[in-house]
Amino acid sequence: MIIEQFIFTVVSLAIFVYMFFKMIKNNDTSYIVVLILEALGIALNFLGFALFIELNIFLNILKYILSVIIPGIVIILEIKGVTLIEIINITKAKFYLMAGNDKKAKEALLNLVSKIPDSYKGHKMLAELYEKEGGMRKAIDEYVQAIDINKKDYESYYKVAELLNNLDKKDEATEMLFNLLNKKPDMYKATELLGDILISKEMYKEAVNIYQDALKYNPVSYEIHYNLGIAYTMLNDFQNAKICYEKAAEINSLLYNAKYSLAEIALIYKDLEEAEKRFLEAIEDESLSADGYYELAKIYLIKGDKETAINYVNTAIDIASKKIVDKVRKDPLFIPIIARISIPFNLENEEERKNKLTPKEIKAKEHLEKMVDITRHLSYNDINLLKHNPKEKSENTINMKNIDKEQEERQK
Repeated sequence: MIIEQFIFTVVSLAIFVYMFFKMIKNNDTSYIVVLILEALGIALNFLGFALFIELNIFLNILKYILSVIIPGIVIILEIKGVTLIEIINITKAKFYLMAGNDKKAKEALLNLVSKIPDSYKGHKMLAELYEKEGGMRKAIDEYVQAIDINKKDYESYYKVAELLNNLDKKDEATEMLFNLLNKKPDMYKATELLGDILISKEMYKEAVNIYQDALKYNPVSYEIHYNLGIAYTMLNDFQNAKICYEKAAEINSLLYNAKYSLAEIALIYKDLEEAEKRFLEAIEDESLSADGYYELAKIYLIKGDKETAINYVNTAIDIASKKIVDKVRKDPLFIPIIARISIPFNLENEEERKNKLTPKEIKAKEHLEKMVDITRHLSYNDINLLKHNPKEKSENTINMKNIDKEQEERQK
């Protein structure tokens, strides 16, 4: 018993002295809490020794916890690079965040990074807090510091790119994402964001390359196939776009946007049966139903079935009156049946439906619809040329701009 108390006294006092000098050296008052706990444990042991009484099992365990185990854990964490001040401030920040006190949490984190500038967790949490508050530039600065400390923090790489994009700094975001994908090529959300930016900048060939690289790591991703289809669509490479949309729809049967795109491509190739089949699948999606019924009406007008066309276009108008009526009035195809189309009187008062499509989906959809109108008057020979020369936009036998001008001249 005496030997055990002697060993405990020597070890606990050694740890106490070590922690005391650590506090003096670092000028860090956070060690006071640990020193107080150690002192309580040592006092318990001294009390038993002075009074010649044996502490019960609870007090015996408590003195070891206070004087050896807790400071021992602190020492081990510091050896691994986690300081006591970091533990305390991170814990305080998390507690304040749970309590909804962001201001106090920020104070704890600012205190931490001011005393320990290379605290990865401190900078990362501070960046997340600034982002939550809407301080995007401050968040970027903190994420960058976190990356400087931890080069493998790919999530912070992505966050910086995302925030730069939100600040409309697309060139900087693009560069950041290219660097990120060089380090972690299988990070799909980085691929998706980079693809979105490239498509918005009309860098469609670059977007194709990015999506093709992503397929190496996830060949059964319907999102990648679908996005690749969008990129090919914007290049007027409808054959490859068709392959991608078909693959995406095969993997995810509920991907109605891909089916709508396949229907439009079928119209470009004058395959009315395939177009009708795909539009009938696409109208199951509420956001595509009005346009789907409108396109079905056009198909039946081309077939010469006016009654079915009238039913479809009126259904489309019931779903989205203003949008469809505007389309009908601009398309000469509807002139023979215009008198039998139910056009509401209060179009201006119609509440506009929220579009669920992303900007790149809207862009691709509008492009396909425009191409359907442009190619409507082409011969089947021209369509065959379009099918067999899809590789490069510049190499297409049919120049789309010239076709567009020809159509405008016909309308005049």
